[in-house]
Amino acid sequence: MTLSSELSQARDKNKRTHNDIIHNENMRQGRQCCVARAAAALKTAAVPRPSAVHAASSRFLRVVGRGGGGVPTTDLSYKDRHWHEACFHCSRCENSLVDKPFAAKEDQLLCTDCYSHEYSSRCQECKKTIMPGTRKMEYKGSSWHETCFICHRCQQPIGTKSFIPKDEQNFCVPCYEKQHALQCVQCKKPITAGGVTYREQPWHKECFVCTACKKPLSGQRFTSRDEFAYCLDCFCDLYAKKCAGCTNPISGLGGTKYISFEERQWHNDCFNCKKCSLSLVGRGFLTERDDILCPDCGKDI
Repeated sequence: MTLSSELSQARDKNKRTHNDIIHNENMRQGRQCCVARAAAALKTAAVPRPSAVHAASSRFLRVVGRGGGGVPTTDLSYKDRHWHEACFHCSRCENSLVDKPFAAKEDQLLCTDCYSHEYSSRCQECKKTIMPGTRKMEYKGSSWHETCFICHRCQQPIGTKSFIPKDEQNFCVPCYEKQHALQCVQCKKPITAGGVTYREQPWHKECFVCTACKKPLSGQRFTSRDEFAYCLDCFCDLYAKKCAGCTNPISGLGGTKYISFEERQWHNDCFNCKKCSLSLVGRGFLTERDDILCPDCGKDI
């Protein structure tokens, strides 16, 4: 072999070695790039926020790689924690959670059955567990399935409509009015709030009014005649006697005192001598036509 042939073979060998080095370096950089992309995906993965009702989740990140000896391995990740696929199981029943919904409670992973048994509320009506992720209705510490929260009378779902509880049972407003509400003696309609009682009969506040002027009597002083209610002004105008002194009505209500003489009446404050204005309450007096006089002023009669 000539010297030029040996130099040519040496150059070919060095070139192949250089290409192998470049190829191996590219493969190493490619593996590093794959790992970097997987790590970036792990950081930006959506993380569920379990709550008392919506606790079930099946979002975990699966990263496939190769372990020692080139054996494929699976890394399951949830909230910056990592498990082997074989270790990713319910902390109570130890059933696998891979590709199944699960819940997290105090750093423990639970299948939906175990979570429901230990932490979910029970329906007040059917006594069954209210599963995580399902809609429930709550009132004063009690819970119902949405389909179990119904009116006791008509059996229709109440949902988010108004209702009235009575004797541990729930009623929609129309059914409660039909079955339990008092009926106003005036308009014959149910009394659902407030109301007044007069002569042991129920009234709406807006229905309990003066017979004459129709003004509301709730919270006001009133009187009655022939079982009809009147405000004081209307009663005095219609039925009260008139004072012979001032001509204003004498209601006689609230302990009002008055003097009566020969079919005439006076307020106590109006029963005075016509001439000297001396009060004649509890005193003797004389009459001169329509006037009343004290004994002194009546001497000249």
